[in-house]
Amino acid sequence: MIRAYDELVDFIAAGTTLDSVAQFEPSQKTKNIVADLIHKEKTASLTPEEAAELDNFMKLEHLMRFAKARARMFCSQ
Repeated sequence: MIRAYDELVDFIAAGTTLDSVAQFEPSQKTKNIVADLIHKEKTASLTPEEAAELDNFMKLEHLMRFAKARARMFCSQ
């Protein structure tokens, strides 16, 4: 089972550089999974597992935004 946040976890676990963090973007497949979860959240109801997946992705994505901003700052110094 592929979860939306697996790609972010794998990216961090594989080791990173400032440039790779600053440039990171989720794949189209991950974007589609998240878009489907958000659509389902708005139009129907998510299962508890789907809600947890979306919540975990959103938390990690928020953290990645901070990490990307920090990496860009370090790269510019």
